Amino acid sequence: MVLVHHLRLLPPDFGTGDVPMRRAHEDKRLPGFRILNWHFYFTAMLFVYGRILSHQLVNTVTSDKIFYKLVSKLIKYQMVICYFLYIAGVMWFILTLKKKMYKYQFGQFAWTHMILIVVFTQSAFTVANIFEGIFWFLLPASLIAVNDVAAYFFGFFFGKTPLIKLSPKKTWEGFIGASVVTTISAFVLANVFGHFQWLTCPRKDLSTGWLLCDPGPLFKPEYYPLPGWLSRWVLPWKEVAILPVQWHALCLSLFASSIAPFGGFFASGFKRAFKIKDFGDSIPGHGGFTDRMDCQMVMAVFAYIYHQSFVVPQDYTVEMIINEILRSLTLEEQQILYTKLGQILQERMENSLHFFSLG
Repeated sequence: MVLVHHLRLLPPDFGTGDVPMRRAHEDKRLPGFRILNWHFYFTAMLFVYGRILSHQLVNTVTSDKIFYKLVSKLIKYQMVICYFLYIAGVMWFILTLKKKMYKYQFGQFAWTHMILIVVFTQSAFTVANIFEGIFWFLLPASLIAVNDVAAYFFGFFFGKTPLIKLSPKKTWEGFIGASVVTTISAFVLANVFGHFQWLTCPRKDLSTGWLLCDPGPLFKPEYYPLPGWLSRWVLPWKEVAILPVQWHALCLSLFASSIAPFGGFFASGFKRAFKIKDFGDSIPGHGGFTDRMDCQMVMAVFAYIYHQSFVVPQDYTVEMIINEILRSLTLEEQQILYTKLGQILQERMENSLHFFSLG
């Protein structure tokens, strides 16, 4: 929905009353210009999502040897293909330049690239988070939604002090109230999501089977004893179980409530600049569904960086090394590697037995 909304490719003078008529008039004089925009779109899509694919992923999709080799070659030369597709698009653009329309064409060219960068940056990091485990997509996205809705309600009922001139309806009361609600929600939601194995397992292939894995230490509860007076007079239990990932969720909530809202402020400035009230009207009084996506790009990027920096173990494990090998080798090369490793291990075992027999 966000992609379709943004791909309208607004011209630089958007906001004036005669824009729709002018756009239709200009587009009629450039019959192939919209096709060029879609050419850049599909090139960007191939570049971003082609990098996510690997031989291991392709191997789970098809068992056909010819198709597998074809796709493997496309993946190997994916960057070269994307580069020349982009260069072809630039040449196409230059060859279609017309007198008295340079400003409009270059404006559309700039808008196309800006929108593709914004949209595909968001979607690429979002897809990367999903491959690390649906948990790392669902939790950050939920925190943004909770923060946005909580800020609206706290601002509506208690808001008195303006937060930022760019968005007069945003208040300090709404900002602080939403921060508290987001923090509590992060701690609770991380515990709830963390108990579903299919949410926590990383996706290593494109198969459709149900996700089953060892959840790892992050999703295994640790027990903390409660103070005696608290367990005696307030709570009926002596200890509480907390998943380690809940502490990471607090860090995500801090970002979602303090930094990510600036994505919404950016969208507010954009709407003010082009005289747009809301990006949609699917939620009466609270903007459209698209308005709920203002901060998702910022949050998706942070969630990925945080996960790679503070959650993923920095030491190489056997599983990580095997996964890296499988991504780099074809199916035939994997079989050769497996055979050679078996031969090496067998020789070492024979040498060890021979040494012990001599001893």
